[in-house]
Amino acid sequence: MSSIDLNVFNELKNTAGEDFIGELIRAFLDDAPLQIAQMKTALANGDAESFRRAAHTLKSNAATFGAVELTALARELERLGRENNLEMGNRLEVLQEAFENVKRQLNELS
Repeated sequence: MSSIDLNVFNELKNTAGEDFIGELIRAFLDDAPLQIAQMKTALANGDAESFRRAAHTLKSNAATFGAVELTALARELERLGRENNLEMGNRLEVLQEAFENVKRQLNELS
């Protein structure tokens, strides 16, 4: 199953250009693990606002590439942070797994 909506990805590729899409992918693949790490730290510290901000950034960046599942997971975590609800269960692990799938597919596409 595809982690990326290829219509969204191809539209971004057409808009950004063949040369620039690789830079965008690298920036996303460098930044997303930092956002996930920030979410883990915020969760450990009980900092719902920092958690929400990191989830929001990840959601927005994932949506840019058409990473549908990752976007939806980050949106859910952003909502929980906004509600000051840091009862995550295994959601961060699921998010991490979704990111790994997106990373694999973006590497194939670049």
